[in-house]
Formats: sequence, structure tokens, C-alpha cells
Amino acid sequence: MLKTIKPIKVGTAKTSIHEKLTSAEIGKLWATYTGNSMSKCILSYYLQHVEDEEIKTLLENALKLCKEFMNSTKEIFEKEDFPIPKGFGKEDVNIGAPRLFEDAFYVHYLKYAAKAGISIYSVAVPLVYRKDVKEFFVYAMEATMDLMDQIKELLMKKGLIIKPPIIPIPDKVEFAQQDFLHGFLGHVRPLHALEIAHFYDNIENNVTSKALIMAFAQVAKDEKIRELFVRGRNLTATTIEHYMKMLSNESLPAPSFIDDLVTTASFAPFSDKLMLFHKVDMFSMKIRAFGNSVAVNGRRDVGLLYGKSLVKISAFIESAATIMIEKGWMEQPPLAADRKG
Repeated sequence: MLKTIKPIKVGTAKTSIHEKLTSAEIGKLWATYTGNSMSKCILSYYLQHVEDEEIKTLLENALKLCKEFMNSTKEIFEKEDFPIPKGFGKEDVNIGAPRLFEDAFYVHYLKYAAKAGISIYSVAVPLVYRKDVKEFFVYAMEATMDLMDQIKELLMKKGLIIKPPIIPIPDKVEFAQQDFLHGFLGHVRPLHALEIAHFYDNIENNVTSKALIMAFAQVAKDEKIRELFVRGRNLTATTIEHYMKMLSNESLPAPSFIDDLVTTASFAPFSDKLMLFHKVDMFSMKIRAFGNSVAVNGRRDVGLLYGKSLVKISAFIESAATIMIEKGWMEQPPLAADRKG
């Protein structure tokens, strides 16, 4: 049985009425509310089409956290007379739509969503100072990490994923030689542990992203948005193939595709607005992941591969954002004062 995640207890901290929210606090709270409003719609739909009791419990735990995080951020905003972000609501989901995903997909999806949440909350913790905001983000991070433990336990129990590759334990401490940076000419060293870890992580993220965008392309109503999703699907497939090849060249395994977990349904459970926002968010997460990957990389060929991926994904995000702006769907984050006019 999966354990129940304890509810959030926010509001015990006493904050001075003169202590205004900082830009970091506003930005991270805004992103938390908006992102969880989207996840609430998605998880509510998933729960209408799930048969496995353990996966159902996992979805219920995740939905409970979404609602609690939204309520907590809303309370902080209301104390500051801050306008509540519109985010996403009932108009963006049709929970009565036919099943679009098999049960196993939900566990892979939740791992992606938990990674995205941990990324937001862990970055927020060092940046926020107001006590109630700090308490919220610390709890949000801890609760999401608890959820991640449940997700990984279920993935392994049901045989839905392989662990990152095993490599030999070194006999002794060694220092890099001149060929450490090589990637095209001369002797090219094997990938080191951190490079392997990030290739695995990026493949895992992209495998889930490809299945999701394939489903979105299948059900999107607007032709222009559908074409963009097809472009994103093909871009993601190419990215996965390049990264898998890097591991294969070292005789290392990689996560497999999960496209078979998408059904043939063609009726959209989500609005085009939600799906487009989700892919902008998901591709933005890839950029953050690439940054982390490049930071620990040593080989020139690996750096070039990530650089090419970054350019292509940035272009996709710009195209998606342009459509959202044209349709009046892009909710603008809070801005600094305009002192130039």
C-alpha cells in the first residue's frame, strides 16, 4: 500500500505587515499556482480513466498536493491583495472525454511532473525570505520528494523502468589527462558518471514528452497547433535517438519509448490552450535540464550535441509562445515597474 502524504500546515508563521513580497517570492508563487492549476485539470481527467488501484492512489496523492499548493499560494496572495492568476479551470478539461492514456503512462508522467515541481521549489527556497513563503516552499519540496519516492517505488515494482546504467567502481583516484575534453579527434575517453546520468535523465524526460506531445497532436482542434505538436514530436524523437546513441556507443542501456501507452482516441480531453501551455512548460524544463547537463560535461562532442538541441528547442518554444500571444492565451508574469515611459 502506498502511504498517504501528510496535509500541508501553512499559516502558523507571523509576518510583519510591512514585509512585502519580493520579486523572487512573487515569481515563484505565481509559477506554483499557475502550474498546479494545470496539473489539477490533468490529474482530474486521469482519475476518470484508471483501473490499477495503486496507480489510482498515486494520482489521488498528486491531486491532493496540487489542491493544497494552490490553496496555500492563494492565501498568501489574498493577504497581499495580489490578483489571483487565472491559470486553468473547468473550461480547460473535459473529464468525460475517452481514455487517451494507459494506466502505466500516468506513473511516467507523474515522475516528470514531480521533477518539474522539485525544480521550482528547490530553486525558490534559497531565494525567499518571508517566513510564511519560506515555510510553504520547504514543505512543497519535501512533500513532492515524498511523492517522488512513491513514484519510483511503483515504477520499479511494476517493471516500468530501468535504473540508470551501472559502471565499474574505479580502483584508485585518477586525474584528467589532455584528452579529457576530446570528442571529435584523437583518443575519445568514455563518458564519465555525471555525463551518463544526465543523458539518462534527458532521455527519460524526452520519452515522456514525446508520448504526451504525440497524444496532443492526435487530439488538438486547431490545425496550426496540431502542426506545431507534430513538429515538436519529430524534434523530440530525433533528440532521443541522438542521446540513446551516445549511451549505446558505450554499451550502456537507456530508457525505452512509451508511445504504446497512448491510445488511438481523437477526442480532446484538454483545451488547446492548456496543451500548448503544457508543451511550452515541458520544453522549458528541457532547457533547464540541458543547462545542468552542460555544467558537468567535459567532452566537446557532447557539448555540441546539447548546444544544437538547445537552439532547436528554443525555436519551438518561441513558435508556441507566438501562437499563445496571438490567441490571447499567454498570462503574463508580474513585471517590474515601467520607468522608461
